[in-house]
Amino acid sequence: MSTLIWCLLIAGLLPIAAKAPVVYFQNRDKGYDNRHPRQQQARLTGPGARAVAGHYNAYEAFPLFAAAVLLVIATDMVTDKNIWLAVAFVGFRILYHLLYIANWDKLRSLVWFFAILCPVLMISQTAIAVAGS
Repeated sequence: MSTLIWCLLIAGLLPIAAKAPVVYFQNRDKGYDNRHPRQQQARLTGPGARAVAGHYNAYEAFPLFAAAVLLVIATDMVTDKNIWLAVAFVGFRILYHLLYIANWDKLRSLVWFFAILCPVLMISQTAIAVAGS
């Protein structure tokens, strides 16, 4: 179970970590504008704009994963498969962000699909197991 909790923590921190490249690109844009950071982010282009989009997407991906992990723990369905899916989600999400900044759009979309599939499978197999008991 501790692996699931660590994955939950890491996934919760990924949106914050995904901000680091955004700050880098903002600093390259005449310095970081702390008074109007979102306006500055909106002006970014190329890899900077993609870093911003990846940062926001990290926030969007977290709730479903958090729900899946909490459901698995609450129903005592901590299995090797669920642990593997949680670790895979974190790995896919890190890779997703790197691919987003690098502009490898098709591979990024495939990785996004595999990442979102992880919590879907966690929830589905838990629902099936609970219904069968």
